[in-house]
Amino acid sequence: MLGSAEKGPKDLQKEVLSAGLCSACGACVNLCPYIEMVEGTIIIVEDCNLRSGRCYDFCPKTCLDLPTLDKRLFGIHRSNLAIGSNIAVVKARATDGEIRSAAQYGGVVSTLVTFALENGQIDSAVLAALSPDKITPEPVSVRKRSEVLRCAGSKYIVCPTLSKVIEAMDETKGKTGLVGTPCQVAAVRKIQEASQDESNEVGLVLGLFCTWALSPRAYDYLKETAGSKSIIKLDIPPPPANVLIIETEEKRLEAPLEDVKRFIMPTCNICFDMTSEFADISVGAVEGDEEWDTVIIRTHLGEEVFRQAVEAGLIETAVLEKEKLHHLYEASLSRKKRVLLEMESKKISNIVLPAEDRVKILSNQEA
Repeated sequence: MLGSAEKGPKDLQKEVLSAGLCSACGACVNLCPYIEMVEGTIIIVEDCNLRSGRCYDFCPKTCLDLPTLDKRLFGIHRSNLAIGSNIAVVKARATDGEIRSAAQYGGVVSTLVTFALENGQIDSAVLAALSPDKITPEPVSVRKRSEVLRCAGSKYIVCPTLSKVIEAMDETKGKTGLVGTPCQVAAVRKIQEASQDESNEVGLVLGLFCTWALSPRAYDYLKETAGSKSIIKLDIPPPPANVLIIETEEKRLEAPLEDVKRFIMPTCNICFDMTSEFADISVGAVEGDEEWDTVIIRTHLGEEVFRQAVEAGLIETAVLEKEKLHHLYEASLSRKKRVLLEMESKKISNIVLPAEDRVKILSNQEA
């Protein structure tokens, strides 16, 4: 395993839950009856007395050996310290009008999930869907286009997506896809490593760019800001906007981002990964261009699925401008530097990173 050997729920409690590092990804929730999620918080309700356990091994906030995971997933250690191993970085968007209208930006994620389901690359996919209040997300397993479209758009409150992954793997004899945040992607790679049943495994993993998620405590703030009007959509435009946009059935409201940030999950402030570096394909916004997505193709599986979707006319691509690519590198590397310093100050050592890479990051070298 990529986590430390012979550690279990007591260690999870001490090193992650009590330390405020839990990201509420949901990886541990369906593993045992003694772990529950209550209002976005993971709680061990009773000591199972196990000295080692998958709850600890699967957690993205326990030991994560980056060089080992790089080698297992990509075959080599990363040459790009800013955004991780990749085959290509492009701009892309869906050609389907229905998907584009439902999506937050370019619609690439919804297109790829739908394409992979319809072409048999995966048999189901675990996504985050918004509840009727358009604020609170919940994990769902989808198998057809209409279900994918209901999950389109960004979610800003934390969602225990991985609580559904193991359940989906148990229910579906075949490949289960995932759309997740960086911590969820890291956890699913740990789950994938432990799976011994090749007929029932994780398939295509699509990662989302992410800088932070809000705790469920943000719900009351958002509802109060919207007033009596139903929320249709939430959006955080790229800098320099510095606002959360709340679209209601009657008008568009803007909440200062500084007010919203007080609800950020504490663990997000020490997250090393902004671009889902262990996904098959990572997708995020293009700064200053809401019609397109930034797409990082990382694995040969991701490359093949993306190529087929483009050839089928479902996705169009363009060159990502050099200045925007450089800004992505710069933003990601700056985050890594800040996180390394923060982890050092708090004596947190759950990331295994070669000394030479650490020196390069702290000196702001891109490779």
